[in-house]
Amino acid sequence: MQIFSKLKESLGRKKTKEELDAHYDSIELEKGDFPAMVIAALITFVPVVIIAMIVIYGLIWIILIR
Repeated sequence: MQIFSKLKESLGRKKTKEELDAHYDSIELEKGDFPAMVIAALITFVPVVIIAMIVIYGLIWIILIR
């Protein structure tokens, strides 16, 4: 199908493991980048985990305690 051929052309070729390793080795983090990434991950995942815990607790409360 033409849709998939256009998609393959736009994606380009896959890179080898060596090319990916060279690319990631060339990336240098600045002094405050790692703490910033940790804080961003916490801001992203903690609310989701809290909401999931509330939902699970609510289901347990509805099924067992009520």
